[in-house]
Amino acid sequence: MSITSIEDDALALQSYIKSYPDFPLPGILFRDIFNVFQSTDGLQLLNNILKKYAVEIAGKVDCVAMLEARGFLLGTLMALHLNVPCVPVRKKGKLPGKVAQLEYSLEYAKDVLEVQLDVLKEGKRVLVIDDLLATGGTLEAAVKLLRKTGAEVVQAVVIMELCDLQARKKIDIPIKSFIQY
Repeated sequence: MSITSIEDDALALQSYIKSYPDFPLPGILFRDIFNVFQSTDGLQLLNNILKKYAVEIAGKVDCVAMLEARGFLLGTLMALHLNVPCVPVRKKGKLPGKVAQLEYSLEYAKDVLEVQLDVLKEGKRVLVIDDLLATGGTLEAAVKLLRKTGAEVVQAVVIMELCDLQARKKIDIPIKSFIQY
């Protein structure tokens, strides 16, 4: 069995990403990661990428923050590989107990993210994970929300990045993406 690099696995994984033109609006090319989960080979590639990257960042994070909803699928795998807990970052009204909230603006609307307060402690080093970095609005808001709890957000990981949208310019933490469009 040959050992492949993260880059080789990401290149192979890219063939499992489906593209849907004009969804959800005309002129948008939607990149969908769900097809990866419909194939055991695709899922194994994704798992290999996360496992190999976990080796690179082991000991540098104390918790994985998973962005709703596709980030939940990725974050649990990453947390297992890092042997750290994970915490969901969700839309308003979906989490029980005491929560911290942050309102943020999207292209055409406002939204609110929440995280449970009893999960994160001051100074905890957090890795944020999601499937896609597009305009960066949700990731930027999640970073601000997690900092509001006292957590130290050390890095974000996304499977895919739409580079033409230049979201990195508005986010002040390192971002690792495995597939760039």
